[in-house]
Parts: sequence; C-alpha cells; structure tokens
Amino acid sequence: MTDYEVKDMGLAKQGALNIEYAERNMPILLKIRDRFKAEQPFDGMVIGLALHVTKETAVLVRTLIAGGAKVAIASCNPLSTQDDVAAALAEEGIQVYAKKGETKEEYYQYIENVIAQSPDITIDDGCDLVTALHTKHADKLEKLIGGCEETTTGIIRLHAMEKDGALKCPMIAVNDNKTKHLLDNYYGTGQSSIDGILRASNVLIAGKTFVVCGYGDCGKGVAIRAKGMGANVVVTEVDAFRAMTAVLDGHKVLPIAEAAKVGDIFLSVTGDKHVIRVEHMKEMKDGAILANSGHFDNEIDVEGLAKEGKTRRIRPFLDEYEINGRKIFLCAEGRLVNLGAAEGHPSEVMATSFAGQALACEYLVKNKDKIEKKVITLPSEIDMHIAELQLEAMGVKKDTLTKEQEEYLSSWEEGT
Repeated sequence: MTDYEVKDMGLAKQGALNIEYAERNMPILLKIRDRFKAEQPFDGMVIGLALHVTKETAVLVRTLIAGGAKVAIASCNPLSTQDDVAAALAEEGIQVYAKKGETKEEYYQYIENVIAQSPDITIDDGCDLVTALHTKHADKLEKLIGGCEETTTGIIRLHAMEKDGALKCPMIAVNDNKTKHLLDNYYGTGQSSIDGILRASNVLIAGKTFVVCGYGDCGKGVAIRAKGMGANVVVTEVDAFRAMTAVLDGHKVLPIAEAAKVGDIFLSVTGDKHVIRVEHMKEMKDGAILANSGHFDNEIDVEGLAKEGKTRRIRPFLDEYEINGRKIFLCAEGRLVNLGAAEGHPSEVMATSFAGQALACEYLVKNKDKIEKKVITLPSEIDMHIAELQLEAMGVKKDTLTKEQEEYLSSWEEGT
C-alpha cells in the first residue's frame, strides 16, 4: 500500500487552485477550522473518510487536520473524484485513494486502505466504509468511537443494521440535520443534478416532460428547478403523503409504468433499487434520457439494460442504448449524475453539510462515553449554530425574542 493513489500528480497545481476557490465560498467551515486549530479536539486521532473527493471535501479534510487529526480518505463513488483535487491532497501529504473512473476492485481496495489506518472516527457517504468495518474488520470496531453518515442511502442502511442488531458503534445521521436537508438535498441536488444532465447531454429542458422518481427533499428540489426551466414535471412515488404533496405542488403524479411512456428525461432520486427497470425502458420514447442522483448505480437497472441493448459512447458521460428499435441515452453510467458528469453541489451548499460533519466528529469525541450504539441525530442547538454561521456569512440579520415573548412562549396561563 502506498501513501496515496491518484490518477495524475501533474494535476495538483490546478487542484490547489480549485480548493482555494472553494474555501472562499465556505467561510463557516473556515470559522470552525480556526476554533479546531486552537482547541485540537482530534489530537492523536485517525479519521477515516469515504466521501466524494471534491474541492469542497478537501476543505473538510483540511479542517479535520487543523483539529489535530490524521486523515485517510477514499472515494465513495467510482465516478465522483475530481482528479486534480485528489492530486493536491496527495501533495499535501494526505493519504488519499481516489481516481475518477476507478474499477470496482480499486474502489473496494481504496476503502481497505483507509481501514488499514485503524480509524477512531469514520465519515461515510453511502455506508460502504462502515459496512466493510462491520463485516470484514470487526477487530477494529473496539477502537472506533463512532461515525457520521452524509446521505439518505447510508442512513437507510444504518437503520437496517440497527434493526438487525448488527450496528456495533454509534453513528450520527448528519443527513438528518435541518441545515443539511435544506441546502444539500433540496437546493444542492436540484441545481447540481440538472447541471449534470445538461453537461452530459446539452438538451433543452423547456418543453420536455421531466420525470422525477421520488419526491423526498432531493426530488422536490429537482422538480421545482425543472419546472422553473420550463419542463412539464411528472412525479412517481410509493409514499401516499409525498405523492399528495407533489400533486398539491402542481405536478402530475403517475406510476412509473405510465410515466415511462410519456417522459423525455428521467431522474431517479429514491435511494432504492431498480426504480427504473428494463420493462419501463422498453416503453420509453426514442431519444429518452435517463439519469440518477440516488447514491448507487442500481436505481436504474443498468445491468439489465446492457443485456438488452446495443451500446456506444456518444459523449464523455452519455451512452446510447438501442432497445426495441429505439435509442435511449444514459447519463454518467447510471451513477450520480451531479458528480459523475458535473462538479456536485456548489461550495456554499457543502459548507453547511461539512460543518455538520466536522461538528458531529467533535460531538462524538466529547460524548464518547455516553452515546449509545445507535443511529442518532445531532442536538438541535448544533444544527441551529450551523444556521447562525451561515446567516452571518450571508450578511443576514434576524430578529430575537423579547423577554416578554420568551415568557409568553414558555407559559400556558395567558389566554384570550
């Protein structure tokens, strides 16, 4: 095992410039970094990361190191690494194992490289790092204080582990922070997913029927932005309340079997498996475009599609498949389109998400002797602190309650 594995160290200079640019737009994380530098909450600890290796992630890595941590990081998706950023981190002496377009074997080996450092804390995006620790390296769990999970898919897997009695350490669901849900899932996914589709295909959104599979926070963000660009939005859902919400938000709701016949662009954001299947693809129009912003590449049945259709690469992140005499186009190999074909969320968005990750690590250290081995959320005051920092960075001032108002809200005697 080497100290790093990246695609091209010659890209490091550009990566450093991109990290510098990201830092300009992430002032709240820099504030946390300054405090960590003074207080050294992670002195002598190893923090193992499996995250998208982007310029924003590099700012988090630097923040953890400023707090005294030794950091080792692997990619959490074979297509999401920004190779110049990975090279810049390696040049800084950080153990980074990530390449855009890495093989499946490389992907899991890079996670093993991180585990080999015996982390005290983990930060995951999709739960693959924690899963590998539990299934293959149980001997390293005794040292593990706990971990943090970044995304909806990972939280789903962690809750399944807890339900099965398989979870052997506390895990903080950073994805459940209000600040993370709002900025990352809603605003971030909405903008970056459409950015990825446009970079892959350069298709006109206006006038198209845009099918959004899943109407959670991510799906809502995508739908409102597609609608704002002139698309006719169709939503598919299995949850009655979310389906009702989509209708009340002005979207048409259809089963995927019916939506497949009318859609021009399809985007899956569910966190589940085989949402768009071959049976649906066979019903799609000639020229339909498929994309995914759920964490794994199994939301769209890419393997089934490959067995059915002839394929060729049309553009760097756009593959053509011929099925039932028609051609359909798949963005970013069915992996995260916003990171596979674009740059992911804007830095301002990731500032709040990674503030949550940094503060969650600190929370684990401070409370390591009293946290249960369960999936937990951060206390609301930490989430509100992140919101306060973001408002300050935006130059926004809010009101505060008067003493009279505080007393009124905490009492029950005063009525009409």
